Amino acid sequence: MGFVSSLLGTFGFGLGVSAGIVIGYYLFIYFQPTDVKDPKIRPLVELDSKTLDRILPEIPLWVKNPDFDRVDWLNKFLGIMWPYLDKAICKTAREIAKPIIAENTVKYKIDSVEFQTLTLGSLPPTFQGIKVYITDEKELILEPSLKWAGNPNITIVVKAFGLKASAQIIDLQVFALPRITLKPLVPSFPCFANIIVSLMEKPHVDFGLRLLGADLMSIPGIYRKVQDVIKNQVACMYLWPKRLEVPIMDLSSAMKKPVGILHVKVVRAVKLKKKDFLGKSDPYVKLKLTEEKLPSKKTTVKHSDLNPEWNEEFRFVVKDPQSQALEVIVYDWEKIGVHDKIGMQVVPLKDLMPEEPKTMTLNLVKGMDLIETDDKPRGQIVLDMLYSPFKEDYILTEEGDNAGDVSKAPDGTPSGGGLLVVIVHEAEDLEGKHHTNPYVRITFKGEEKRTKHIKKSRDPRWEEEFQFVCEDPPVNDKMQVDVISKPSSIGIHSKENLGYVIISLEDVVNNKRTNEKYHLIDSRNGRIQIELQWRPS
Repeated sequence: MGFVSSLLGTFGFGLGVSAGIVIGYYLFIYFQPTDVKDPKIRPLVELDSKTLDRILPEIPLWVKNPDFDRVDWLNKFLGIMWPYLDKAICKTAREIAKPIIAENTVKYKIDSVEFQTLTLGSLPPTFQGIKVYITDEKELILEPSLKWAGNPNITIVVKAFGLKASAQIIDLQVFALPRITLKPLVPSFPCFANIIVSLMEKPHVDFGLRLLGADLMSIPGIYRKVQDVIKNQVACMYLWPKRLEVPIMDLSSAMKKPVGILHVKVVRAVKLKKKDFLGKSDPYVKLKLTEEKLPSKKTTVKHSDLNPEWNEEFRFVVKDPQSQALEVIVYDWEKIGVHDKIGMQVVPLKDLMPEEPKTMTLNLVKGMDLIETDDKPRGQIVLDMLYSPFKEDYILTEEGDNAGDVSKAPDGTPSGGGLLVVIVHEAEDLEGKHHTNPYVRITFKGEEKRTKHIKKSRDPRWEEEFQFVCEDPPVNDKMQVDVISKPSSIGIHSKENLGYVIISLEDVVNNKRTNEKYHLIDSRNGRIQIELQWRPS
């Protein structure tokens, strides 16, 4: 009986399971719940911001905000360079920390503090987007959205009072929105003098901290407390408008700021070489400082005179007395054709003692090149020279933080007058009928100065500075700025006027500084940005 009952039980179980599977399959196929509805498909543009944040919590800023630019190329660059940046950053961190550690070990009676391991890991930071601000000042403002979920390994070993303790930082996460300002922009590599960093919001900082092998962040209450302390401390130091300023280069050398004035008086010339076949020469003198792209200054022409007297005075703004020199060339004026060069000489400014007048009698030579020299007498020229360096407080003011402040004119400026500084920044939407190779010509009180020309550009940027010494404040004077296109060397068209503007100087005398964009006259859309500074004596 036991055997029979076991056999029937086994047969009944197998039959029941098979029948249950078959019945369940047909019920699943032919009977569906009535409360199931087809999903609604909606485009993403119809969803609100909360729904989008819930669906896609990691939407990059360049998607959500149109003023943020996508910078995938920068993330690829960091990914390739990160192994090398890691070593360079860690090396720099060790060098910076060494004197700080040495100072504090003596202060707190600690035997030593050492980095046992210092690496930023294999995961580089990523930028979710970058916002770029455009201003009328000499600066570049960036706001990158930085996220770094890294795997650094930073272990510090401290020895004190015969004991040894180690602290390790791991699993670092930093989310921040810094504002990075590069200012002022200068014409020397790396093209900016300072880096200024501010945080636009409190950063998110998360990390693991192991002390003596135990994870302190796992202790209840410690994690939240440490995070709040870090956020508040960092925000207290660098949350905008507070900032961290890192100097990159010396501003005076980068900007080639004026450091003094050279006074030159062309007194006379003696026994000049006769250049005309019939009659005597008609001499005049051209003066120019080397390393300056400014027009030469000229004396008057003395007709039919080999021993002329001029007694004419000139002033030059000096930017580097150690490398600059005064170039003196005597020409024979010709009514038709090219003016013949009688002779020349060069006076290095480093040979002049500051504030000591010096009378120099120079023997004229054919040229400064050894190949061009000859033994023929070309005459002599007599010059009175005086180099007056600016005072230290003037140079410091020029390098001050407040770019809106304008200092007084340096010593040597005529009493009651001053120094008019003209900075040609850039132009926009220039149009030429045949070519657009623009340069700027500045005309003020009969004196003319020009920028370099830029080839094939409708939006040129010059960033050139010019200075005019004024006997009186130019309250009732005007300055004309012409934008001219220079033809190519093989072109058949002549130069073109791309527009001009006449600037009244009353505002700059009253306000000491202006920085404006002017619409060019005779130009459809052209504009030019000119900065003016008035430095009274």
